[in-house]
Amino acid sequence: MTRTITQAAIPHPRGTGRARQLWCSLPTELAQRFRPHADPLARRILEEVQRAVPEYAKPLEGEFGKMIVLAIEQAVLSCIDSIEDLASTQDTWAKLFMEVGKRVHHDGGSLNSLQAAYRAGGRAAWRYIAELGQAHRFPAAVLCVGAEAVFAYVDEISSYSVEGYTLAQAMASGTLERRRRRLFELLLATPPSSPATLATMAKAAQWTMPEWVTVVALDPRTEQHPPPTPRLADDVLLDLDGPEPCLLTPNPDRDLRGLEGRLPGWRAAVGPRVRPADAATSLLWARRTLDLLRRGLAGDGPVTRTADHLATHWLLLDRFLLDELSATALAPFAGLTVKQRTRLAETLLSWLEHNGNTPEIAQALRIHPQTVRYRVSQLSELFGDRLADPAKRLEIQMALCAHRLLGTRPPAGGRDHG
Repeated sequence: MTRTITQAAIPHPRGTGRARQLWCSLPTELAQRFRPHADPLARRILEEVQRAVPEYAKPLEGEFGKMIVLAIEQAVLSCIDSIEDLASTQDTWAKLFMEVGKRVHHDGGSLNSLQAAYRAGGRAAWRYIAELGQAHRFPAAVLCVGAEAVFAYVDEISSYSVEGYTLAQAMASGTLERRRRRLFELLLATPPSSPATLATMAKAAQWTMPEWVTVVALDPRTEQHPPPTPRLADDVLLDLDGPEPCLLTPNPDRDLRGLEGRLPGWRAAVGPRVRPADAATSLLWARRTLDLLRRGLAGDGPVTRTADHLATHWLLLDRFLLDELSATALAPFAGLTVKQRTRLAETLLSWLEHNGNTPEIAQALRIHPQTVRYRVSQLSELFGDRLADPAKRLEIQMALCAHRLLGTRPPAGGRDHG
């Protein structure tokens, strides 16, 4: 054979995909061996697709049937041509398989079934090639590269069809406003949509995909229902009609400056700045921050940023863990009366926050310094060496801070773990 297979021998021609690189790395002699098998291989792929995917089990008739058969035949020939590095192959992949996706959507087909058909076809192709390779005693290295090339090719042409399907779906949705609404839904979907789907939908919605986005959760502040539409840039994606209104800005630096002035009648919670694929995460934390606002745990400003309340989120993220931490860290309070626990917990938290400075503690609690000294003496007897241990002090302060935020008393009992 005129070419051998080594990792270093695999070329990386510009403007081509990984599949073509792999096909080009195979010995050119294989193309001649495979050409007589093009039709049988195409038939095997079609049979497997119809067997494995119920939606394709029906007779393939009309334009849809013609396109599926053409696509399979073209896929087989493209792979064989690529082994000989013929120029025409890669240029036609995108157009043909995007048209497949569009046709499937036009005929009411399922995107999931289309992707399943690609996977089934890839498996059938590989089994045929493996059988042929064993019969002709191809080297193991050749078969390994062949397998990788088959599935890389399936991934590439499948992504083209997903793009075509999504584009057809977007165009069928009608107005630009509806396309942008659909794009917004895809950006906030869980699990996240694929980058190819997002890119295609953004193109249909005439929306430039940014490097960063920020999601803002909104809540009406006034009796007017709904409040006035916020005054925002044209490329801000907005949903005010759903049960949980929100917006997404592709330019946080521009849109978050003076945001309160552009949101009359609304209270806003700003999520973290993230990549577009993580927009749902930004929305999650924006809504959690909005919940803190409603509970009175993050002030009451017109615009509140999640980044300014990370410690609060962390402390209150899991009530079970907070209760477990409190039961251990505040175990010395067990057996005290409600009044004693409340008074000593307040003093202990102030002592931790002011590094044991008696005058500052007295001023913060509005009590006499001698009272502070008496209470600190009580705390020393209760907690002993815990107050000298930085890790224990941190746990105690975290538990006390969380209870102060929630407006709850430290637990009456606990588990003393020493």
